[in-house]
Amino acid sequence: MSMINIAERHKYILDKLHEKGYVNVLELCKDLDVSGVTIRKDLKLLEDKALLFRSHGGATIHNPYTNDKPVNEKANIRKEDKSAIGLAGAALIDPNDAIIIASGTTVHFLAKHIQPRGNLTVITGALNVAMELLRHSDIEVIQLGGQLRNSSTSVTGPYAEKILEDFSCSKLFLGVDGIDLEFGLTTTNILEAHLNQKMINTVQKTIVLADSSKFGKRGFGRICGLEDVDEIITDSGIPSHIVKQLEDMGVKVTIVQS
Repeated sequence: MSMINIAERHKYILDKLHEKGYVNVLELCKDLDVSGVTIRKDLKLLEDKALLFRSHGGATIHNPYTNDKPVNEKANIRKEDKSAIGLAGAALIDPNDAIIIASGTTVHFLAKHIQPRGNLTVITGALNVAMELLRHSDIEVIQLGGQLRNSSTSVTGPYAEKILEDFSCSKLFLGVDGIDLEFGLTTTNILEAHLNQKMINTVQKTIVLADSSKFGKRGFGRICGLEDVDEIITDSGIPSHIVKQLEDMGVKVTIVQS
């Protein structure tokens, strides 16, 4: 496909982008038989026209930077996907388990689906999760204390982190704002990210509940790299090349149908 003009290159890039949601500089160089410099210039021109977002090593069709929306607004986005993901997460809870549930709308759906077997202990910083679980007499809820964030109805800060030092749990169910294969897991709030790090250090297994729109996005606060994640539960919108890369990194990927 050599000797094609700039307009044809741009059409090829955009067609590929709409087909896959992501393009890779090296693959485009090979497909179009041009240099990396040429492709990067093409991507910059297309980004200037607001047709794509450049990312490390390529470009994506979605804005990779997330913003902090109120939890009640987030709850209505991709509701069926989040509910199915929450149901799959609830199935991983063992009899007489001790778990941590972080904050976010997808883990709130997890809380709605929990049917405890035996006595379940749940540590959480999220008020909506705690309120959801109080209806079960056989769930012991330990509510973390600290500064309450309006947008997520959850607590952050040193008090919450200090309490975690006294516990050891089997699993953490973690919601995130972004999953980037190189940068890792992120959230829009740095204090929330720091508390999530402490939660990861308290458990044997970290399970991320995230709908497919979170892939390729970055929030402001980095929680951890993907080497700290054991499993990701997501929906069928996740691109197959991302599934393969995650599995190559040793992360189990569970895909639900909503």
